[in-house]
Amino acid sequence: MKLVWATVLMPLIALCASAADACETGLYRSPDGKLQAAAYQIADGSMRYTLTDGNRGPVGPDGLLSCDGDTIRTTSSRQPGGIWQPVPLKITEAQFQSHGATLSGVLIEPPAPGPHPLVVFVHGSERYSPRSGYYPYILAAGGLTVFAYDKRGTAKSEGEYTQNFELLADDAAAALIEARKLAAGRFSRAGFFGGSQGGWVAPLAATRTPADFVAVGFGLISSPIEEDRDQVIDDLRDKGYGQKEIAQALELAASTSRLASSHFTAGFEQLDALKARYSKQPWYGAIKGEYTGAMLKESDADLRRVGQPLFDNVELIWNYDSAAAIRRLKVPLLWIFAEKDREAPPEVTFKRLAELRDEHREITIYSFPNTDHGIYEFTQAPDGSRTNTRVAEGYFSLLTDWINGRVGAADYGNARKR
Repeated sequence: MKLVWATVLMPLIALCASAADACETGLYRSPDGKLQAAAYQIADGSMRYTLTDGNRGPVGPDGLLSCDGDTIRTTSSRQPGGIWQPVPLKITEAQFQSHGATLSGVLIEPPAPGPHPLVVFVHGSERYSPRSGYYPYILAAGGLTVFAYDKRGTAKSEGEYTQNFELLADDAAAALIEARKLAAGRFSRAGFFGGSQGGWVAPLAATRTPADFVAVGFGLISSPIEEDRDQVIDDLRDKGYGQKEIAQALELAASTSRLASSHFTAGFEQLDALKARYSKQPWYGAIKGEYTGAMLKESDADLRRVGQPLFDNVELIWNYDSAAAIRRLKVPLLWIFAEKDREAPPEVTFKRLAELRDEHREITIYSFPNTDHGIYEFTQAPDGSRTNTRVAEGYFSLLTDWINGRVGAADYGNARKR
């Protein structure tokens, strides 16, 4: 394995897009030392912050924090003169190989003397670099050494973008092997944290290379097909429909799933017949799901012509059995889920986690009420649309405390241990 790295002491790794905004992506400590802020650049070039207590917002005059040279300042109208100093993280850039592709990663180490637990951050389905988000810095703020890497086919990593969990698990396993080399002698134990789609990948990766723990946030123990089905159920429940309408909608979901899992080689006639039967029903337009709603908007001719490139173009394993991977785990597992998660409905996952735990596996389960995907609290409009407001208080400290082996040392907001 060819290694390319440069090690420097620095708090930040990316500049803001605007020269007027001189502060950089990285971690900052509040004037009183009680909070830390991950500042990061989003796709439109603007900066945002996420605090270790879960509060978040824009970096600028409309938010709590504004850039002030190479520091961040509390917006004057809220707390005049409050300077947030950069936290001097140790940053080690690296490249590693997986299945013929060179992947790019970065090791982020907190300034306090170690050794610290080492965690590989396993990304979700996003196509942007996890290094431009808040998670690596929030984890480092919790006393963890973090290895974050660009998913294959994104940012600085080679290869083709994919959602093939088998291949992604191999990439994550290779990332942990590389991280162990980079942090040799400076970490206590090592494992994975995966959020969202990373909840499918991280447990599987831990069966392919030695790991000491796996933590998952707002993931699923169900297949992508089951995910779509559960979302369709929630779509209709949220609109007030009953079991009869839900059962009819699930006929459509089963038909779209047959199309997807056959890679658009079978099931066209059945779906077209069901669309003719149900398209005039008042509940029909309420269906969204993970993909069913989008498929229902396409004509039969278009699904036959471009269905596969539209809906089956990232090597997704439609019937992936994630419970089987967890049964092969020999290490402690933490699972944190959002109780009102529309993207990853939690009911089936919680049931399967409980069954797995009853099989004498070491599984710790927490949930946060009134949170959506990402453990985000939200406001909900009369039409049912939601606006995320903040990350639930206690989520970050629960996650980092568990990885540090000290759960119970802090208040985790309204988290429920299940």
